[in-house]
Amino acid sequence: MTVGNLPFLVVGILFLIGLLAVLREKNMIKIAIGITIIESAVNMLLIVLGYRLGGDVPVHFLKGEVDAMVLPTPQALTLTAIVIALATSALMLSVIMLLYKHYGTLNVDEIRRLRG
Repeated sequence: MTVGNLPFLVVGILFLIGLLAVLREKNMIKIAIGITIIESAVNMLLIVLGYRLGGDVPVHFLKGEVDAMVLPTPQALTLTAIVIALATSALMLSVIMLLYKHYGTLNVDEIRRLRG
Protein backbone atom coordinates (compact mmCIF):
# COMPACT_ATOMS: atom_id res chain seq x y z
CA MET A 1 0.00 0.00 0.00
CA THR A 2 1.43 3.36 -0.97
CA VAL A 3 1.38 6.33 1.36
CA GLY A 4 0.43 9.41 -0.68
CA ASN A 5 3.33 10.84 -2.63
CA LEU A 6 6.06 8.94 -0.77
CA PRO A 7 7.00 6.69 -3.74
CA PHE A 8 7.36 9.73 -5.99
CA LEU A 9 9.54 11.39 -3.36
CA VAL A 10 11.78 8.30 -3.22
CA VAL A 11 12.02 8.31 -7.03
CA GLY A 12 12.99 11.98 -7.01
CA ILE A 13 15.62 11.47 -4.32
CA LEU A 14 17.15 8.51 -6.18
CA PHE A 15 17.17 10.48 -9.43
CA LEU A 16 18.87 13.45 -7.76
CA ILE A 17 21.49 11.20 -6.12
CA GLY A 18 22.29 9.63 -9.49
CA LEU A 19 22.35 13.00 -11.25
CA LEU A 20 24.62 14.43 -8.56
CA ALA A 21 27.00 11.49 -8.99
CA VAL A 22 27.10 11.94 -12.76
CA LEU A 23 27.70 15.69 -12.62
CA ARG A 24 30.09 15.98 -9.67
CA GLU A 25 32.23 12.84 -9.69
CA LYS A 26 35.48 12.59 -11.62
CA ASN A 27 35.91 8.81 -11.34
CA MET A 28 34.34 6.98 -14.30
CA ILE A 29 33.21 4.02 -12.17
CA LYS A 30 31.28 6.37 -9.88
CA ILE A 31 29.73 8.05 -12.92
CA ALA A 32 28.62 4.63 -14.19
CA ILE A 33 27.11 3.87 -10.77
CA GLY A 34 25.26 7.21 -10.92
CA ILE A 35 23.81 6.33 -14.32
CA THR A 36 22.69 2.98 -12.93
CA ILE A 37 20.97 4.73 -10.02
CA ILE A 38 19.15 6.99 -12.49
CA GLU A 39 18.02 3.93 -14.46
CA SER A 40 16.71 2.36 -11.26
CA ALA A 41 14.80 5.54 -10.40
CA VAL A 42 13.15 5.52 -13.82
CA ASN A 43 12.17 1.86 -13.39
CA MET A 44 10.69 2.61 -9.98
CA LEU A 45 8.75 5.53 -11.49
CA LEU A 46 7.25 3.24 -14.13
CA ILE A 47 6.13 0.76 -11.49
CA VAL A 48 4.67 3.48 -9.26
CA LEU A 49 2.73 4.97 -12.17
CA GLY A 50 1.14 1.61 -12.96
CA TYR A 51 0.12 0.82 -9.37
CA ARG A 52 -3.52 0.91 -8.33
CA LEU A 53 -4.63 0.74 -4.73
CA GLY A 54 -6.48 -2.54 -4.21
CA GLY A 55 -5.70 -3.73 -7.72
CA ASP A 56 -5.35 -7.39 -8.64
CA VAL A 57 -2.68 -9.07 -10.70
CA PRO A 58 -2.70 -8.49 -14.47
CA VAL A 59 -3.34 -12.18 -15.12
CA HIS A 60 -7.00 -11.75 -14.22
CA PHE A 61 -8.44 -14.74 -16.04
CA LEU A 62 -7.33 -16.94 -13.15
CA LYS A 63 -9.52 -15.02 -10.70
CA GLY A 64 -12.66 -14.44 -12.75
CA GLU A 65 -14.22 -10.99 -12.65
CA VAL A 66 -11.92 -8.27 -11.31
CA ASP A 67 -12.94 -4.71 -10.41
CA ALA A 68 -9.52 -3.03 -10.51
CA MET A 69 -6.38 -4.39 -12.10
CA VAL A 70 -2.80 -3.22 -11.82
CA LEU A 71 -1.68 -1.93 -15.20
CA PRO A 72 0.50 -4.52 -16.99
CA THR A 73 2.06 -2.11 -19.51
CA PRO A 74 4.42 -0.35 -17.06
CA GLN A 75 5.53 -3.74 -15.79
CA ALA A 76 6.39 -4.85 -19.33
CA LEU A 77 8.18 -1.55 -19.97
CA THR A 78 10.14 -1.98 -16.75
CA LEU A 79 11.28 -5.47 -17.75
CA THR A 80 12.42 -4.10 -21.09
CA ALA A 81 14.19 -1.19 -19.37
CA ILE A 82 16.01 -3.60 -17.06
CA VAL A 83 17.40 -5.50 -20.05
CA ILE A 84 18.44 -2.26 -21.73
CA ALA A 85 20.06 -1.06 -18.48
CA LEU A 86 22.05 -4.29 -18.28
CA ALA A 87 23.33 -3.80 -21.82
CA THR A 88 24.25 -0.16 -21.27
CA SER A 89 26.00 -0.97 -17.98
CA ALA A 90 28.04 -3.69 -19.67
CA LEU A 91 28.95 -1.30 -22.49
CA MET A 92 29.89 1.49 -20.06
CA LEU A 93 32.10 -0.81 -18.00
CA SER A 94 33.83 -2.24 -21.07
CA VAL A 95 34.58 1.27 -22.38
CA ILE A 96 35.86 2.25 -18.93
CA MET A 97 38.15 -0.80 -18.92
CA LEU A 98 39.53 0.11 -22.35
CA LEU A 99 40.11 3.72 -21.29
CA TYR A 100 41.90 2.54 -18.16
CA LYS A 101 44.14 0.24 -20.22
CA HIS A 102 44.95 3.05 -22.63
CA TYR A 103 45.39 5.99 -20.22
CA GLY A 104 46.14 4.23 -16.92
CA THR A 105 43.64 6.33 -14.94
CA LEU A 106 39.91 6.54 -14.26
CA ASN A 107 39.90 10.30 -13.63
CA VAL A 108 37.98 12.19 -16.34
CA ASP A 109 40.06 15.36 -16.01
CA GLU A 110 43.36 13.50 -16.45
CA ILE A 111 42.05 11.68 -19.53
CA ARG A 112 41.02 15.02 -21.06
CA ARG A 113 44.47 16.44 -20.30
CA LEU A 114 46.31 13.38 -21.73
CA ARG A 115 44.22 13.35 -24.89
CA GLY A 116 45.84 16.44 -26.49
